[in-house]
Amino acid sequence: MFKQSLKPVRSIFKAQFISSVRSFSAAPTLNMRISQRIKDDHDTLRDEYNNIKNAKSADEKTRWRNQFTWDLARHSVGEELVVYPEFERHLENGKAMADHDRAEHNEVKAYLATVQDMQISDPTFDGHLDDLWKMLSKHMEEEEKNDLPALEEELTTEDSDELSNSLERTKMFLPTKSHPHAPDKPPFETVAGLLATPIDMLRDIFRKFPKEK
Repeated sequence: MFKQSLKPVRSIFKAQFISSVRSFSAAPTLNMRISQRIKDDHDTLRDEYNNIKNAKSADEKTRWRNQFTWDLARHSVGEELVVYPEFERHLENGKAMADHDRAEHNEVKAYLATVQDMQISDPTFDGHLDDLWKMLSKHMEEEEKNDLPALEEELTTEDSDELSNSLERTKMFLPTKSHPHAPDKPPFETVAGLLATPIDMLRDIFRKFPKEK
């Protein structure tokens, strides 16, 4: 009887996982430098933020908030695990750059932790979201103008492409919600992420996301 009651949950979880894999498989993984991969992620987040702000109903707003959370959480930890160690490895001021970006990520994660579970009807929601976006947009602009061009100068095309692919693969196994008190450096961040991801994915089953066109 108990096993039968779990069947719908298993089916939904399986469908969610297959959808994630399918999205990864459909994503361009070849001939894309790491700077372009990250810029594409940033563009996606910009679109999702605007979709939240321009939503016509509470339901639509909730769905885009959840999608924004899902993408931002994975992107942030993915950069910390895959990209920031490359700053430290290849750039003379790489450690200072990576530490600065991690500190900004921690601020972003703190904002996101508030926004990700708020009721859309909460009168303070838009203010918290705008505070998050102000911090995030500043961070993304710095990465695109300064950090990523500096890294690209030290990488071959092949190394940059492989780093890009590694980032995309890694995001498949990362938490989909903000955990601001988790470690922000490997290997401890890797362990924390692997522990949090199944719980986040299970919770995602019961969260609404934008409808596929």
